[in-house]
Amino acid sequence: MPELSVIVHGPNTQDHLTGLLDSLAARPLPDAEVIVAAVGDWARETAERHAPDVQVLPLPDGTGDAAARAAGAARATGRWLQFVHAKDGLPAGAPHTVAQHTAGLPDTVDVLLLDHVRSTWQAAGLPSPDGPLLARAGRADLALDDCVPLLRLTPLLGTRAIRTAFWHAHAEHLATDDEAYAAYATLLLAGRVACLPHVAYEDRRLRAESLPPVTPAQRYALVDRYEALLDLTRDRPAAYAVLYDVMVRDCLRTFARAGLPEPVAREFFRRASLAALRRRPEGHRRPAGLEGIRRALLEEGAYGRYRAFQAANRTRRAARSAVRSGRRQAGAKLRAQQYRRALNRPVDPHLAVFAAYWNRGVACNPAAIAAKLATLAPHIHPVWVVTAQNAALLPPGTDHVVPGTRRYWEVLARARYLVNNVNFPNDVVKRPDAIHLQTHHGTPLKRMGLDQMQFPAAAKGLDFQALLERVDKWDYSLSANSHTTRMWERAYPSRFVSLDYGYPRNDVYYTAGAAHVRAVRDRLGIAPGRRAILYAPTHRDYEAGWTPRLDLAALADRLGEDTVLLVRGHYFYDRAASPLTGLRRTGRLIDVSSYDPVEDLCLAADALVTDYSSIMFDYANLDRPLVIYADDWETYRTTRGVYFDLMAEPPGAVARTQGELTEILTTDAWRDESSAKARAAFRRRFCEYDDGRAAERVVRRVFLGQDERELPPVLPPSERVPAPTPQEALS
Repeated sequence: MPELSVIVHGPNTQDHLTGLLDSLAARPLPDAEVIVAAVGDWARETAERHAPDVQVLPLPDGTGDAAARAAGAARATGRWLQFVHAKDGLPAGAPHTVAQHTAGLPDTVDVLLLDHVRSTWQAAGLPSPDGPLLARAGRADLALDDCVPLLRLTPLLGTRAIRTAFWHAHAEHLATDDEAYAAYATLLLAGRVACLPHVAYEDRRLRAESLPPVTPAQRYALVDRYEALLDLTRDRPAAYAVLYDVMVRDCLRTFARAGLPEPVAREFFRRASLAALRRRPEGHRRPAGLEGIRRALLEEGAYGRYRAFQAANRTRRAARSAVRSGRRQAGAKLRAQQYRRALNRPVDPHLAVFAAYWNRGVACNPAAIAAKLATLAPHIHPVWVVTAQNAALLPPGTDHVVPGTRRYWEVLARARYLVNNVNFPNDVVKRPDAIHLQTHHGTPLKRMGLDQMQFPAAAKGLDFQALLERVDKWDYSLSANSHTTRMWERAYPSRFVSLDYGYPRNDVYYTAGAAHVRAVRDRLGIAPGRRAILYAPTHRDYEAGWTPRLDLAALADRLGEDTVLLVRGHYFYDRAASPLTGLRRTGRLIDVSSYDPVEDLCLAADALVTDYSSIMFDYANLDRPLVIYADDWETYRTTRGVYFDLMAEPPGAVARTQGELTEILTTDAWRDESSAKARAAFRRRFCEYDDGRAAERVVRRVFLGQDERELPPVLPPSERVPAPTPQEALS
């Protein structure tokens, strides 16, 4: 029988379950078992990847926390239980430490109290306020009434290791979805408790804007929770007094910070006031200072005076802030006035603003959507945001604005539709009747959004709060596969609607015919019968500029006269200073860094060689050979962070040195059966929604407002026909 049963429960919210189970699998647990009460398919699939390290108990979507905990506890065989929510974490070695400590506790102890750290999207591993309380209580077991300050511990069920027999004996009181109630109740019902001032839990606090809005009933339930808990302590004056203080403090904090609508705030204040007055212990004294004033106003039910007290405090803070920020605002005043005037005018229902790659031009998913818009909704007028230096490269007749100009702010203020594959500037206001479509520009292998916080080389001082403010403006987020959908949910936690429609820029891989493929190869100067290999590496955050990781001239020589090597440098690098400048248009080695669109290059290529670029996910739609050149995988993975191990799940052959790459490309290894098998698995996972009609689905849903049931369904893989290969196009 194991000493400890770790019961992980709940849905795989924002993919945090993956990290939790990875940390458990990294260390053997000889004296503990792990049971995953997995709510929903994603949690089940995640847990099953860790078998046989964990026992998986699949539960249907929507199963509440109480039911999931009960199901896990029913399966457990350990003497002690620790409940871990799937969104939270366990520090390395924590289960072993807890199991060792519980093994030395007598059966009279029902609960072992643990310390924890807190993590948010902004920071990880923040110390909790519980450590000093636990340390003062000491390690000897005691009755709660002998140390009632323990009721001030953070009410987290995961920081209570609970004796299994005690849990089952009090299941009636503990079976609740209100975790805080269960956490308090374990203390109030326990015969004796013990303390372990050791960090054994990570409380991960999800961004509120990524969660469903809290309902008024849930707000009012806070008061009900404490009244029910106070009923459990009627005959225990010391515990009652501490719990009363905790209740009043929590109610005041919620009232001040929750941003409640006026009717809800008034009703919450009324209920909290009645509870504070009705439950006040005899002889109880309020604290001094501002806190005492707040409590007096609450007990009096003086809602109006309490609001005036809050307003006075806000006015003082605002006055100080205004003095500090006044100078900064002066420079932008005129532009802001112009923008505000435009915002006061009605939204133009027939105006759409498009941008791509930080205003480089007509490209990527926005370009494909705009093209389909011209066919299906010609009444909507597109305006592109383009930098002054790129304006001359626009297709003839493209209506555009240059950032910072008067018309730029006017169209942004009045457009009904805002479409971008990155983000618009922070200053852009999201009007209630405008629609913001975030198309993205790739399937994520590397860490994105908030997941970059642990990788400073990638983040480079990114303002994550400002990022989230931009993300909160999204109405729709486009996705090409369920992996992407889940990673966007994790990296950009907000309330946008995911459009699992495929990437419009990839439609051409299913709609282009032989004539299209031949025309592109003709423009590139690729003679009939020659093999074309596209080499498209990504950038490195830890490198200032681009130095090719291959001796391209030597590789071209080894590949021979029948092979053309197309080399595309990443758009982050200065093309004027490209190391490929002297190699342009030399026959067998062609610099195509400035060629747009990149989709044409993919159509022209017989095979793709890349490292960690998202181009691999797009190119896989063509079902043509892919080769990964990963000479610095360990450095890239450590510095940039990745979502999955590309070396374990590659789309084809993998080379770690130039010699290995040359061997692959000069033999049949680049297109052999093993490579085809790897590519097939990769396509099943990452080409899930691409079928040639993504742009149409987007236009019909976002611009024409059609219901999901009216959209073209995603074709099953057996019915998708990729564009012909170059050799097929020539036959």
